[in-house]
This record gives sequence, C-alpha cells and structure tokens, in this order.
Amino acid sequence: MKNIGFFILIGWFFCFGTSLICQEQYSSEYRIGPKDLLEIRVFGLDELNSTVRVSEDGNITLPLLGEVEVEGLSAAELERKLKSLLEENWLRDAQVTIFIVEYQSKKVSVLGAVREQGSYELLGRQTLLQIISQAGGLTPEAGNEIIVIRQQDDGNNAALKIPLEKLVLEGDVNLNIPLQPNDIINIPIDKLINIYVFGQVRNPGALELKKSNIPTLLQAIAQAGGFSERASKTGVLIKRKDETEKEKEIRINVKDIIKGKIDDVQLKENDIVFVPETIF
Repeated sequence: MKNIGFFILIGWFFCFGTSLICQEQYSSEYRIGPKDLLEIRVFGLDELNSTVRVSEDGNITLPLLGEVEVEGLSAAELERKLKSLLEENWLRDAQVTIFIVEYQSKKVSVLGAVREQGSYELLGRQTLLQIISQAGGLTPEAGNEIIVIRQQDDGNNAALKIPLEKLVLEGDVNLNIPLQPNDIINIPIDKLINIYVFGQVRNPGALELKKSNIPTLLQAIAQAGGFSERASKTGVLIKRKDETEKEKEIRINVKDIIKGKIDDVQLKENDIVFVPETIF
C-alpha cells in the first residue's frame, strides 16, 4: 500500500466532484419510509398543504383523505397516488407536489478514519465509495480494511470486511457494495509510527509508516533510497529499546540477507537503523 494515499485522493476527488450529480440522480428513486418528513402541496386545495411525518407504520394522515399508506413509494409515485385519491371525490385535475424534507428512515453511520464522522442519508442505491466520499474521504490514519456492520433478517449483526487495497488500488467493483439502511461503516484507525534510517543511504531520515505495515530492514533501506556508494553492508546496526526503555544494538550483515543465508529482520516501532561507511 505504498502509494495508496495518492490513489485514495484521486478516487475521493472524483467521487466528491460527482456527489451532487449522484445525489440528484438517486433522490428521485428514494423510497419513503417511517420517520421521513414530507412536505405536501396541492394546487387549489390549501386544506391539504401541510408538512407531515411518516408514522412507524408507514402512513400519513391528511385532511379530507384520512390515513394514507406511503411507505415504499417514491415521491413521484406518492404524487400520483394522492392525485388519484383527490380526483375520486375532491378535484377534477389535481396537481400534487411532494418534497421530502428529512430522510430519516434510511440512514447509514460512518465511523473511524474519515474526515466527517456521522449519519448520512441513503438516497436510493448508494455504494460504499459514494458514502465515504460524502464523509470527506479517508484520513491518512485509515487502516487496511473497511468493516461494514449489517443487521441480518434474524436480528443478528454480520461484519463484512473489505480490503482497502483491493477496493481502491485494484478497483474491484464487487467490493464497492451497495449499502443498506442502518449499515455501520467503520474504517479502523491505523496508528502512524516512525522508523529512522541514518548513515550511508541516499535519503536518510524518518520514515512515517502505518503500524500495520512496518517494513523489514531491507524494505526500510529501500524506502530510504537504498545504499549509497560508500555504504558498508556487513555491519548495519539496529538500535532498539525494549519494554523497560533499555536500548540494545543488533548488528546485521545485510549481504547474508541478500544471499538468503539469514532471514530479513522485521523492524519495530521507533527502531533506528544506521548504515556505516565502508573503510575501503
């Protein structure tokens, strides 16, 4: 995931730039549900002009018409339904306009390593990337996976684990799942840590890395630009503090790692790698 931050930014800018278009497209498909707040306007019949909230049973109560079932209808479908009911007894050519003021029945929650945590309206068929885009995109502390917690029909919760690299870098469309009402999208925070590489490397200094992706010795040297021409590969030093803060030194012959004689060394948080200069 070396360049994942760069690709995530591109993805989020693209999604964010089109989010208003997506919202406009999906709002017309939104299905009304309990607790949604509807604004109803009927031209020529002021008694029906009102703002009403959908009950838990999926109904609204209107003057003249009484209780009307609205759950599962789009705004356009409800307009046609009210038009038909009004034309049966009250108006010859009813003109009805429905505006959904608050979307309460279909929301998802976004938590963790995003810029704006909170609840988001689920307008129609929206995908994981679209909702993360609405939440401002990922922060640099985002971990390696996204966890979607979803309630099943039996009332139990299931956790869907989605690898971030496959979703973003590899563009696996099967992982960009459509979301369901009450989904909880959690992007676990992955702590940023430092490894230090000094001495005879081309770019000495601190390497800022995610704790879940700490490199080996060879990988850290490569990320620091590789060995300089005067580097001694036989006496590379790793300085490391143990749990009591006592410092110890580990001397490694990197040539033996390259030849496969010994395993590469897994580094730890705050390790200091020093590559000495050859005396020849």
